[in-house]
Amino acid sequence: MKLFRYGPLDQEKTGILINNIHYDTSGFGEDYDNDFLANSGLERLQDYINKNLKNLNQIPADSRIGTPIANPRKIVCVGLNYSDHARETGLNLEQEPILFLKAISALNGPFDDIIIPKNSYHTDWETELAIVIGKKGNHFPIEESSDYIAGYVMMNDVTERHFMKNRGGTWDKGKGYNTFAPLGPYFVTKDEIEDDGNLRIWLKLNGELMQEGNTKNFITPVKDLLSYISDFFGLFPGDIVSTGSPAGTGIGHIPQRFLVDGDVIEYGIDGLGIAKNTFVDYRNT
Repeated sequence: MKLFRYGPLDQEKTGILINNIHYDTSGFGEDYDNDFLANSGLERLQDYINKNLKNLNQIPADSRIGTPIANPRKIVCVGLNYSDHARETGLNLEQEPILFLKAISALNGPFDDIIIPKNSYHTDWETELAIVIGKKGNHFPIEESSDYIAGYVMMNDVTERHFMKNRGGTWDKGKGYNTFAPLGPYFVTKDEIEDDGNLRIWLKLNGELMQEGNTKNFITPVKDLLSYISDFFGLFPGDIVSTGSPAGTGIGHIPQRFLVDGDVIEYGIDGLGIAKNTFVDYRNT
């Protein structure tokens, strides 16, 4: 299934994409949230779809698409998980995966504007495959990791490089600004993705291809990452794990190219859809 949420911010309804048509599923009576995932929601939703397919209504063509997961407890991110991206950032690879948390308040719709912060001169893009966790777990082995995957979603780990590298402390200063985590458009159940280790990732800036990579170039693949992360964070239904960005970000271009007011990024991952965001200076919001 390809699930989405639509409508005004904080008033979203649920939907499903079938044969490239967006249908409303609000009659199911549940949001796509942590409780939905924790209580066999995907199985119950599939049964609802099977029984009511002919009665589903298409959503209005001009509907805003929101985040496909309503209320993740946390967003766990992986840094420098592609060697080519590590080289372009000038940062050193570590012996173990780099983990950090992105603020929940950074969540943003896949077509909503992204705000450039005050005193920002190095806001950058990072298109990433993210995992939606389906059940609670700690300290699980690699061979059990797939049991914890509910599905996949696309995220852009928007980053203010100067805040991250030069303002002291952790990476979080450059990662957690409001709107810096556009998510979606779809939450794609794991049965729809044959191989999460072979997905094309791309991004265009104002129509020019800037980022093109593939998850086959992961340093640490998805199942290994989830097992590793489970030793440091309790994973819960609805949690988002973003797996890192391939090369092609603004910091790696010559000359470097960072985002300014009016810039538009359009990006996609095989099977997960396409998102598009406009960058807006904080003074214009």
